[in-house]
Amino acid sequence: MIGKTYTTMLGSQELSIETGKLAKLVSGSVTLRYGDTVVLVTAQARAEKSTLDFLPLTVEFEERHYAVGKIPGSFHRREGRPGEKAILSARITDRQLRPLFPKGYRHETQVIITVLSADGQNLPDVLGPIGASAALSISDIPWQGPTACVRVGQVDGQFVLNPTTDQLAHSRLDLVVAGTRDAVMMVEAGAQEVSEEDLVAAIEFAHAGMQGVLDLIETMRAELGQEKFNFLADGDLSTDLVPELAEQARAAGLRDALLTGKKKDRSAAIRALRDRLIEARIPAGEVEGAEERILALKSAFGKVEKQELRRLILDDDLRADGRNAKTVRPIWIEARALPRAHGSAIFTRGETQVLGVATLGTERDEILIDDLTAETGDKFLLHYNFPPYSTGEVKRMGGQSRREIGHGNLAKRAIRAVLPSFEEFPYVLRLVGEVLESNGSSSMATVCAGTLALMDAGVPIKAPVAGVAMGLVMEGERYRVLTDILGLEDALGDMDFKVCGTAQGVTALQMDIKVGGITPQVMREALAQAKEGRLHILSKMAEVLPSPRAELSPTAPRIISLKINPELIGKVIGPGGKQIRELEAMGAQITVEEDGTIRVFSADGAAAQAVKARIEGLTREAKVGEVFTGTVVKTAPFGAFINLFAGQDGMLHISQMSEERINAVEDILNVGDTLQVKIAGIDDRGKIDLIRPELEGKIAPREPRAPRPGGDRGGRPPRRD
Repeated sequence: MIGKTYTTMLGSQELSIETGKLAKLVSGSVTLRYGDTVVLVTAQARAEKSTLDFLPLTVEFEERHYAVGKIPGSFHRREGRPGEKAILSARITDRQLRPLFPKGYRHETQVIITVLSADGQNLPDVLGPIGASAALSISDIPWQGPTACVRVGQVDGQFVLNPTTDQLAHSRLDLVVAGTRDAVMMVEAGAQEVSEEDLVAAIEFAHAGMQGVLDLIETMRAELGQEKFNFLADGDLSTDLVPELAEQARAAGLRDALLTGKKKDRSAAIRALRDRLIEARIPAGEVEGAEERILALKSAFGKVEKQELRRLILDDDLRADGRNAKTVRPIWIEARALPRAHGSAIFTRGETQVLGVATLGTERDEILIDDLTAETGDKFLLHYNFPPYSTGEVKRMGGQSRREIGHGNLAKRAIRAVLPSFEEFPYVLRLVGEVLESNGSSSMATVCAGTLALMDAGVPIKAPVAGVAMGLVMEGERYRVLTDILGLEDALGDMDFKVCGTAQGVTALQMDIKVGGITPQVMREALAQAKEGRLHILSKMAEVLPSPRAELSPTAPRIISLKINPELIGKVIGPGGKQIRELEAMGAQITVEEDGTIRVFSADGAAAQAVKARIEGLTREAKVGEVFTGTVVKTAPFGAFINLFAGQDGMLHISQMSEERINAVEDILNVGDTLQVKIAGIDDRGKIDLIRPELEGKIAPREPRAPRPGGDRGGRPPRRD
C-alpha cells in the first residue's frame, strides 16, 4: 500500500490527510482532501545555515487553473505571478507558522501549497495552514507546532464551522482562526457590524472546532514524525552584557530618551545614548575584535531598550510618547483636500498620516478576476501604497508588496460592509490610501481616510467606519493592553490586534500574536478597549463629516439609469454597434444589461440627459389610448401611414378619416400634413391602428385586423428549408 491516510470530522464533512504517496523526496509532504477540494503541501529547509539575521521563511500558495477545469486567461495561457487571493492565503499560513520556529533558527525554509482540485464550495485557503502544520510536524524541520486553522460563519444567528461558499453568501461573519492546543495565534475576519461578544464567542467556537485537527496531526507526528535536525543558533555574546549595560543606560538617561515625544527625536536620542555607552567600552583606535564587540553591545542595548520600555508600560502605565495605555493620539482631519478628485480626505493620528482618495467609475472599470473562484469581477477596489518616505527611509520602489496587499485587503473588508449595493448606487468605486507618514497603524488610518473620502464624494455609505490598532505587553501573569500603538510598540510588543467597525459593531478584524497565544479574557479586554478607541475616532471624524455629502462631488461623473423592454436592446445597439457608438459620441459611456437596464455615464450632465432622451425615443413603445400629433408619411388606397414618434408609424384607415364617405385618401390628407390621432389597437405583430379622437363615437369603429396566415410573413406560406 502506498501512503497512509488519516481522517477526522471538521464541521459537517470529513477531512483527510494523506502522506507517503506524493512528493516523497521533500522533508514533509501531505495531501489534504475536503469535499472535492484537494491541496498538496510541502515543507523543506536548507541544510546550510543562512547568513541572514532573521528567520528566512517563505510560504507560497500556488493556484492551478486545472483545479477548476479552466485554462488561464493570460496571454501565454499559463499561470503567472500569484494573484491577490493567493497572496492573502499565503499570508494566513505564514502568520500562524512564523512565531513557532525556535529562537535563533536561521535555515532557509519553504512551504509550498498547491491547489490541485477546487470544488467551488470548500475553500482551500484554510486547508493550506492545516497542511503546512502537518507537513512541518512530520518533517525533520525544528518547529514547535502543531497548529490548526478553521473558518467560522454565522448563518441565521448560528455559528457554522468551515461553511461552504453558498453558506458564506448568507453569513454575517467570515472569520478565520489559527491556534495551538491552548491558545489562539491568528485571527482574520470580515463582518457585518458584529458585536464584540459575538466575535469572542465565534473565536472560542473556532478554537474548540480545531481540536480534532490538532489530535489528528499529533497522531501523525507520533507515528511518522522524523527526528528534528540540530541547528546551531548564533552565539549571543550580548546576553552577559545586559545586566551591567542596563544599569549604565538607566544612569545615563535611557528613560528620558525613551520618553522623547517625536519619533525622529526619540530615535536620535536613543542612538546617541547607545553610541556613548559603546565608545566608553571600546577605546578609540582599538581594532582587534572591535567590530564583533560593537555588534554584541548594540544587541545588548536593544534588549535593554526593550526591557525598559516594557517596564515603563507595565509598572508606570507610561508609553514612549507620554500616553497611558488607553489614550488615542491627537487627530486632525481635512476633507476635500484635492480639488479635482471625486472625493478626498487627509487623516492624521499622531505621526501616522494617510491621504484617502475616492474615484467613481462605470462597470467597465471593475477589476476582472481570473482565479479559482466563480467570481468574474469586483466593483470595489482599495489600493494601499506605502512609499519609503513615509518612514523617512530610502528603499527601492517596485511592485506592490505582500504587506501592502494584506493591509489593503484589511481596509477593504472593513469598508465593504457599509457600501451601498450596486443597484442602489451604480458606480464602481476605487479607494487609494497614500501613506504619507507612518508611525504605527497606517492600515487603520487608511480605513478612516478611505471612509471620509467616500463621504466627501457623496457615496451613501450606511455608516462611517474607523479602525484602531491594539497592542499587548505581557510578562508572565501581568499584561497591559495598549490602544493605538506606535511602530516601536508594535516591534517590541507581543500582539498586533487591528479592529475596524462602525458605532454599531465590528466590520473587520486582524490579530497576530508573537507569544504562545492569548486567552479569551485578554481578547475580550482588547476588543472592549478597541471599541472605546474606535468610538473616540468616529467622534473626531463626525466633527468634520458627520454623514455623506447630500450631493455628489461636482467633479464626479453622473450616472442615469433607465429600463427598457429587453426585446428593444437591438435598437439601442444597432447593426454592428453603430447606434450605440453614435450615442457615446454625444459624450457618454453606456452599459446595457440583458434585463434591459441601461446606464448612461458622463461627466457632462447635459450630455447624459441628451443621450437618455435619445434612448427613450429609440425604445419608446406605443400604448392603446395614447394621443399623438402625427405627420402623414405615406398614403395608400386603404389609408394613411402617420409617424407618431421616431421609428414608429401607425395606420389611419380611410373609413376612420371622416364622418362622410370619401373616395380617396388624398381628398382629406396628403404627405406632410399633421393631425391628432389616437391609438385604437395594436395587433400581435405590433401593427398600430389609429383613429381621429374628434370622430370617436361618431363613426363605427373598424373591425380589428385578423392575423395573417403564416405569422408575420404577410400571408406567404412558411419557407421550407
